[in-house]
Amino acid sequence: MRSGGGVLGYNAVVGSSEDAVVDVADKKKVVVLGTGWAATNFMKNLNNPKYDVQVVSPRNYFAFTPLLPSVTCGTVEARSIVEPVRNIFPKKNVEVQFSEAECIKIDAENKKVYCRSISKNNLNGQEEFAVDYDILIISVGANVNTFNTPGVVENCHFLKEVEDAEKIRRTVIDCFERASLPDISEEERKRILHFAIVGGGPTGVEFAAALHDFVNGDLVKLYPGVKDLVKITLLEAGNHILSMFDKRITNFAEEKFGREGIDVKTGSMVVKVTDKEICTKELKNGGQITSIPYGMAVWSTGIGTRPFIKDFMSQIGQGNRRALLTDEWLRVEGFNDVYALGDCATINQRKVMEDIAAIFKKADKNNSGTLTVKEFQEVMGDICERYPQVELYLKNKQMSNISDLLKEDNVDVKKQLNIEELKTALSKVDSQMKFLPATAQVASQQGTYLAKCFNRMEDCEENPEGPLRFRGEGRHRFKPFRYKHLGQFAPLGGEKTAAQLPGDWVSIGHSSQWLWYSVYASKQVTWRTRALVVTDWTRRFVFGRDSSRI
Repeated sequence: MRSGGGVLGYNAVVGSSEDAVVDVADKKKVVVLGTGWAATNFMKNLNNPKYDVQVVSPRNYFAFTPLLPSVTCGTVEARSIVEPVRNIFPKKNVEVQFSEAECIKIDAENKKVYCRSISKNNLNGQEEFAVDYDILIISVGANVNTFNTPGVVENCHFLKEVEDAEKIRRTVIDCFERASLPDISEEERKRILHFAIVGGGPTGVEFAAALHDFVNGDLVKLYPGVKDLVKITLLEAGNHILSMFDKRITNFAEEKFGREGIDVKTGSMVVKVTDKEICTKELKNGGQITSIPYGMAVWSTGIGTRPFIKDFMSQIGQGNRRALLTDEWLRVEGFNDVYALGDCATINQRKVMEDIAAIFKKADKNNSGTLTVKEFQEVMGDICERYPQVELYLKNKQMSNISDLLKEDNVDVKKQLNIEELKTALSKVDSQMKFLPATAQVASQQGTYLAKCFNRMEDCEENPEGPLRFRGEGRHRFKPFRYKHLGQFAPLGGEKTAAQLPGDWVSIGHSSQWLWYSVYASKQVTWRTRALVVTDWTRRFVFGRDSSRI
């Protein structure tokens, strides 16, 4: 395999090509950046022996990030939610190498990625190296977005990595230990035991609930002298927490937190953070600035772009965006050999109205200037497949197909259809276009989708399975990526979880908590982590959470 100087000193072959019969010269070099949800699911499902793969990531493990809030409070141990990538990658057909390093630059013109070893003791003496690729897959996730708020980086904890969760856990215990010292004033104890969480999204809410359970279920028994001084505050700039959930869940969460003493401050935008105070701008009170003393602050709001991704975006003319723009096949716009998945990318879905003339021309096979019923029906399926917003619009309008949409505009579908009538019928469907959420569910589905495309690459070159190319000839090789939402959970503490599943099905309570347990256990990447997570949950039920500071 081709590689730059310094790779062979610390990379390792984690796959084998014993069963492959593909000539080495015919193999394509695939470089995968990252070991998160997208990259891991891509590698788990890739089985085409025509690819040699090199994975580059600063961490040599996969982390089950939805359980990070549980790690912060000792409900689950950090080792239970991580799995070495060498245990995950397939052992047959595809040869895989792993390099523990971070990418620092992408050179798409010369098809190279420049990397830097994170090892402190580099055995071959070279910290930086270059890796050539034929195909590049970027799946590096995202940084925390601080919105350039002064003091956040210096004084706040984040909750993106396993190391972040472990640090928060140690800090929580530290706060209780410091507040228990005999020479601390009452006012200082209150400040130290004030835990502030910035961000009312799923991560912030789940951490607030987990922290409340940890404090009231375990720590107050061990620190009885300070139990009445503990305070948890959740700061959210918007009007409600969990705004992406159904209103029933939002209202329940706010009411539950209110009953349990978690102070939810909506309309509070953080403008500055010092080592002891958080300054907020109260949007509901004419922009009044308020200072809140705190002992520990956790910042959990928004995602930002990694530096080398920003540099790459500047190179390719996407410098003013938050994430890499890709097409519906996850290819970075302007490239056929660079893919981007997960939180570092966003799909730029084409608008129907941009292609309406091309669609009409493709359907009008006899160039009559009008569409017959048969001509129109022949392209309806391709339109819905190529432009998912059409299907979503029809679903929201409770229509079965585009014919119903035409009837709504008083178009007689039995007669021939002209382009103006088609424009009128489809003029509103682009309003349903939405960006996909930055979640593990989206990233994992993208990784699986791309692997399946790579597995069938040769077959689909000869027999394309995608929709019509309205602006070209033939068909697309593959069907576009289509995200399937399987639902979402919001653990609210006290063995109660809110679940919002497809079909507008909402459940809140203990039954949803057990559903959460079963889903999160089943979604572990290996049987080892599955067993460890279940063991941790059982231990917590029997013995409580571990409050030692290690």
